[in-house]
Amino acid sequence: MFLVQIRRAREGDAEGIARVHTESWKTTYRNIVPDDFLDHLTTESRISQWEQTIRSDEKNQILVVAEQPGGNIVGFACGGREREGKLPYDAELYAIYLLEDVQQKGIGQQLAVQVVRYLHSLDMKGLLIWALERNSACRFYEKMGGSPVHTQPIRIGEQDLIEIAYGWENLNEFARQEAPPSDW
Repeated sequence: MFLVQIRRAREGDAEGIARVHTESWKTTYRNIVPDDFLDHLTTESRISQWEQTIRSDEKNQILVVAEQPGGNIVGFACGGREREGKLPYDAELYAIYLLEDVQQKGIGQQLAVQVVRYLHSLDMKGLLIWALERNSACRFYEKMGGSPVHTQPIRIGEQDLIEIAYGWENLNEFARQEAPPSDW
């Protein structure tokens, strides 16, 4: 089993989160998103966004990281209130990213479950996550019990793509999935 600790993000984590964010985009979305767009992503360009998110005192949102012994962040997930209000879900898993070499080891499920448990504790009932149609993570969301509920166009770089919304009507069932204890 691959050992990681799932914990809330804290001051000092922004660079590690930004690194995971950009590197996972470059590996996950290669051959989906235009190469030129991916080639211009940098960790440095994402650090301030994640510093701001970590410092935010937004009670309806959570950001968690997967950290290896020694402090290396290898994944993260964040979520909060659903942002668009178009569909009948009140919670949203905004992002879940892992470095390529730690994918398919159960870490994504651990991250997702921790975010969902927090959102459930805020009395949110239904969950939504958006994914690019050609993203292999779509199978992960289906395995976790999500059902495709909506599609919409999205433009990334110079390319028009389709994103799929996966929905869970009952957060309680998702929150009950197995995940190891976390350090809160």
